[in-house]
Amino acid sequence: MPQGGVDEGEDIQTAALSELQEEVGTNKVEIIRIADQRICYDVPMELSTKHWGGKYRGQEQTWVALRFTGVDTDINLNSHTPPEFDAWKWIPLSETVDAIVPFKRETYAKVIELFKDIK
Repeated sequence: MPQGGVDEGEDIQTAALSELQEEVGTNKVEIIRIADQRICYDVPMELSTKHWGGKYRGQEQTWVALRFTGVDTDINLNSHTPPEFDAWKWIPLSETVDAIVPFKRETYAKVIELFKDIK
């Protein structure tokens, strides 16, 4: 699931589409809903120390539910240099939590709960 920051002067909708375009090479989506609450997670100290010199501890995120309106060939992981992802696949939402790095699993479970009524 692509993720990214909101630049100064940018709204959530614009940021979501911009990050999607940057990370997976498409913005062929429709916005279904923006979560009405933020979800926070902490980065394990060993990752924070290794990658960010201990300065980065976690994130507070506003999640956006999107519906893909394109075709699989619209996804282009090489649209950003360097690529943010090396592979992608569609999986059932029920399998998402198990496919995520362990320290983010609780976060993804919360996201699924927030959007569980969307069909």
